[in-house]
Amino acid sequence: MQGCKLRVGHVLTVWLHTFILHTAINKLETILRIDAIPEPIFQADCTQCAALCCVALAFDRSDMFAIDKAAGQGCPNLAGNGQCRIHEHLFDKGFSGCVRYDCLGAGQRVTQEIFHGQSWQKDTALLPHMLTAFRIMRQIQELDQLLQSARKLPLSDLETSRRQDLCAALHPPTWDLPALEAFEQGAIPGEIRAFLKTLKPRARAGRKAQ
Repeated sequence: MQGCKLRVGHVLTVWLHTFILHTAINKLETILRIDAIPEPIFQADCTQCAALCCVALAFDRSDMFAIDKAAGQGCPNLAGNGQCRIHEHLFDKGFSGCVRYDCLGAGQRVTQEIFHGQSWQKDTALLPHMLTAFRIMRQIQELDQLLQSARKLPLSDLETSRRQDLCAALHPPTWDLPALEAFEQGAIPGEIRAFLKTLKPRARAGRKAQ
């Protein structure tokens, strides 16, 4: 009987040590995963972009836009050097929608990370590829921003780990056009939206408490 108790005690001790070790490893992996992800930038930098929003977006004549423009068509106010001819007077000229639009940094990421500073204005063959990349990268930036905001919510350990895993999926070592297209067609966007949906009640409660 005494030997049986000793064996049970030994098993429990081994199990406890194993549990503590696995917990420590999981925490270390979480720390390493967080450290490996660069701090996201959601501030648009038009100086590093090839004027993608000036081409990609469609808009109708309204109180925010003075003209109609189709998606993929360059804005008539766009100069050959990629600068807006009326940038300092957008409100006065009836283009307040341009001021309000925010790509969340997708424009410069596509221009610099994916196309290495190239511009469709110098090589028009790049235009459809840059527009596709811009559309997908804008989605990535938006999802990433929402996941970053979720850090402020009271998440369980499981939810925290899940949020970190989803963030990591948005930050591979590199992005290129095939990877962006595979991302858009894959499961991750839907998984992120489903995860964020579960957090909505807490987000609403947090806003009401403020």
